Amino acid sequence: MQRPPRFAHPLLILLAVGFALPLVWMLFSSFKPPGQLESEMWPSEWHTENYAQALSAGNFGRYLANSIVLCVLNVLGTLLSCSVVAYGFARLRWPGRDLLFFVLIATMLLPFHVTMLPRFQLFAALGMYNTYWPLVLPSWLAGEAFYVFLLRQFFLTIPEELSEAARLDGAGEWTIFSRIIIPLAWPALATVALFQFLHTWNEFAGPLLYLNDPHKFPLAYALQQFVSAYNTEFGPLMAAAVMFTAPVIVLFFLAQKTFIRGIATTGLKG
Repeated sequence: MQRPPRFAHPLLILLAVGFALPLVWMLFSSFKPPGQLESEMWPSEWHTENYAQALSAGNFGRYLANSIVLCVLNVLGTLLSCSVVAYGFARLRWPGRDLLFFVLIATMLLPFHVTMLPRFQLFAALGMYNTYWPLVLPSWLAGEAFYVFLLRQFFLTIPEELSEAARLDGAGEWTIFSRIIIPLAWPALATVALFQFLHTWNEFAGPLLYLNDPHKFPLAYALQQFVSAYNTEFGPLMAAAVMFTAPVIVLFFLAQKTFIRGIATTGLKG
């Protein structure tokens, strides 16, 4: 195996430092006392009251609970619906399969803003405005073509002989899917779950479009409201940003090995 160039590791370290610098600056800024210049990196004194002020300024616990509920529902819906659809495209043969898969992949070219108005009109006509249904229902209907594609690519790497042996033993397609394919596909499923969690956690446009009740706001939308109210108080603003970002960073470090393995085994690596 060819060894990487000598300058590869120093270059990667420099890139890592460059990406981590904004996070470090945000963390230090969250402890700055009122009146300290934003351009200064190190706090003149550690002002921990910024976190207490950020927590007391709004219903942080309520917003956090709303985000967790949305993340759990979207992750479960995505894993269930997209895995079933991906299995149909990967392991079953039926007329028009390849053409329909091409149409599905083509929908990835449509940005959210193109379908935003028709989707809003549809959910409003169904009486789902100011509810969580518009934010959750698409995940339970395999609404993300990218996840279907990613899971299909992984399912294709599983030997067909395993399914054939199960069929000879009298197993149906659902048994093969649930007892053979799914246990072997956990790296890809974990990758999809991580992607969907990050998407739901950071989503701002959906809650902005479909919700108007402050008690239903997720954390991402509530953070924007906090920015509007505390745009001149830099310390509490950065403290709120740290609390919003920390769960994502911790989750990524805990799942990075599974995430990398899922990407490497689905044909998406370079």
